[in-house]
Amino acid sequence: MKLWPIPPSFKDIDLPEKRKLPQLDRVPIIPSNVRAPKMTKRLIDIRGPELVHNQLIYKQYGIIALSGGNLRWNHIESMRLAINRKMDSKRTFAVWRIDSPWKPITRKGQGKRMGGGKGSIDHYVTPVKAGRVIVEVGGHTEFQEIEPVLKEVVNKLPFDAMPISQKILEELLEEEQRILRDNANPFSFEYVVKNKMQGCQNWISSYDNYWFGRYI
Repeated sequence: MKLWPIPPSFKDIDLPEKRKLPQLDRVPIIPSNVRAPKMTKRLIDIRGPELVHNQLIYKQYGIIALSGGNLRWNHIESMRLAINRKMDSKRTFAVWRIDSPWKPITRKGQGKRMGGGKGSIDHYVTPVKAGRVIVEVGGHTEFQEIEPVLKEVVNKLPFDAMPISQKILEELLEEEQRILRDNANPFSFEYVVKNKMQGCQNWISSYDNYWFGRYI
């Protein structure tokens, strides 16, 4: 006699009215009497860890970024179409955890000479840091059912990402704490940088003083 595992219960999960991902704006809404502002590169927007949107709100499933990068509207739209087509909206819902593209990227025409001021705005992007939750999926479904859809979406992104569940996210945090706790080598990267050993301050990056070799 086979003893099959008891299926999980989803009694405490309420499905919202709008269960599919909405379409995000391609460009930010700017008043007609205001000139569209331009910005510098500001690579700090994609460097370092995400300190705010790094947890799952609905405690179920989602996609988390493993490195920093910029999301264009084409990437966001391809994610939306893939999830809405493959997702069963009768018992599953999806929620955006990122903003619509807001950061302007300028570009000059091909063959144009140097000088002449900053180029015109070509497109807008959404900067994402490592550890940022991009999209969240939940409902009356298990992770094995929704994982193939999330893997298909991950392959469309311009940076490294992975599908996760609340259990996987907790296991990753526990494994990171276990490595720090069980490390028998006192000469870690953080220890070497803080004590300025072997003249490391002459060749390390200024960001290594904050993140110690991570998030590069």
